[in-house]
Amino acid sequence: MKKIFLLFGLVFLLSCTSNTIYKKPKDLIPKDSMALLLTDLYIASSAYYEKNLDLAKNINYMPLLYQKYGIDSTRYKASNLYYVSIIDEYDEMIKLVNSNLMSRKKALEEAQKALTDSLTNSTLKKLNQK
Repeated sequence: MKKIFLLFGLVFLLSCTSNTIYKKPKDLIPKDSMALLLTDLYIASSAYYEKNLDLAKNINYMPLLYQKYGIDSTRYKASNLYYVSIIDEYDEMIKLVNSNLMSRKKALEEAQKALTDSLTNSTLKKLNQK
């Protein structure tokens, strides 16, 4: 009985060590477009639980992303599966996505600071005129 469990355990461990790289899909999304799509995807997924201008929550923005990039969900899933199977390329894309998100965050913070500064300056001017 121990030998059977040992044999099954050995077969299980050996079957878990495959490095599968999927075949390149015919309609593969290019790496740069995929990085931009993933950037927008992360923003959209984080916005899912936030209220929009209509004060609505739980809105799925994925159809809008598919429309923006001219793709469908099947093409996205096939491309994502291919890139995930090549971890080095996917890691490069994720680093690019991270830098895209950080640059957008920095631009947003600068815009917010400029708005705050302009409101402060406007308030100070009004107080000085009185």
